[in-house]
Amino acid sequence: MITAVDTNILLDLLIPGSLNGKDAQRQLDDASEKGQVILSEIVLAELAAHFPNSHVLEAFLADTRLELLPGDQKVWVRAGQAWGVYAKRRKTVMVCAKCGRSQQFSCIQCQAPLRTRQHIVADFLIGAHAELQADQLLTRDRGYYRSYFPNLSLIS
Repeated sequence: MITAVDTNILLDLLIPGSLNGKDAQRQLDDASEKGQVILSEIVLAELAAHFPNSHVLEAFLADTRLELLPGDQKVWVRAGQAWGVYAKRRKTVMVCAKCGRSQQFSCIQCQAPLRTRQHIVADFLIGAHAELQADQLLTRDRGYYRSYFPNLSLIS
């Protein structure tokens, strides 16, 4: 069993007092007992921002038994395809759930349009990597992975 790990799970381990820290550790331990635990280049890059240097990061990876498994061209293409679908579906206006009226809201300070949380290509690279190079993904972000990678088994 190969389990890919999303950045949010690893941050749960690293952030002191995290509400999800104990669950993240338990799930990571369970995944390690069942097989290989991997991370993508994107997760490694996001994780690296939280370490003072590469030696401390490498020690963390060794302690947690995480292995970098680089993605190939198929991963990058799959991520681009999923992101393309997302970009076409993404709404730029807010819609009333009751009457259906669309409204756009602007920032009070700069007048730029306000939008709901936007995903970036990196999110889709993590999903594509897990879908094509692992059996499951350990994450807390189930919603968009379920929408854009329906064949990916998720554990959270």
